[in-house]
Amino acid sequence: MRFLTFAGSEGSRLGILAASDVLDVQILHRRLLRAEGSDPAEAIADMLGFIERGSLALARRLIALARTLPASARRAAVRPLPEVQVLAPIPRPRKNIFCVGHNYAAHIRESGSPMPERPVWFTKPPTAVIGPDAQVLYHTATQALDYEVELAAVIGKAGRNIPRERALDHVFGYTVMNDVTARDVQRQRGQWFKGKSLDTFAPLGPWVVHRSALPDPQRLRIRSRVNREVRQNSSTADMIFSVAALIADLSRGLTLEPGDVIATGTPEGVGMGFQPPRYLKAGDIVEVEVEGIGTLRNPIVAGR
Repeated sequence: MRFLTFAGSEGSRLGILAASDVLDVQILHRRLLRAEGSDPAEAIADMLGFIERGSLALARRLIALARTLPASARRAAVRPLPEVQVLAPIPRPRKNIFCVGHNYAAHIRESGSPMPERPVWFTKPPTAVIGPDAQVLYHTATQALDYEVELAAVIGKAGRNIPRERALDHVFGYTVMNDVTARDVQRQRGQWFKGKSLDTFAPLGPWVVHRSALPDPQRLRIRSRVNREVRQNSSTADMIFSVAALIADLSRGLTLEPGDVIATGTPEGVGMGFQPPRYLKAGDIVEVEVEGIGTLRNPIVAGR
């Protein structure tokens, strides 16, 4: 089950991807509520709303309803994927994105950092989020722009002090993030937040795949390409701290809420790891991909 956010005439819309069609959840849910004698104004309108109030059972009912629509109603509720503008699945997260650094051993070696005993956390603000095919700005604040492919988990059930063995039960689904980084800014500041938080530095998408379709997030290929050249090619099996371990660690004394996004680190092959470094430049096309989810593509353009 894949959930996405797309641009509509009245703003962003929540969609379910069924084969190559995008089903408009709000339209279908309104129709379902009317048939049940409920208030159609209660229809779920966005990704956060579905994470909080929806279910796979509801999604399946909406898919089944879409198949029975007459042609006139189907045109409004069902659109071919190539005809819609796909946005970040959560265009404006309620909180900063939780991110972990130094979670793949080979990447730690290429960065010259010591192996961590515990997860190393930082965040990226909601203002950094962009969607598929949106432009990443090469800001004048940096001369060392880099890419990082990451698996991101989206929390579906709130919790604090979550046991590792139950951590994945708190996940709604998974998506892909490019942890775009200004390496020079990162080094100058002595910490990571500023160098990773400039506008457009958190491409997210193309959609969220429900956890039922990815029962083991530690068995996924993870890759990045720059201008079709493979730069990163690894597996989430190589994480030092698994997704479950990260959720358990982050939730110690800290409440995780539905819609929270947790980026889980990047493998080796980033631009700074080459000799000499191979940083991004304006005109480059970056693609980041996680098996079972999809590919997130973004062009690099000069910022003003």
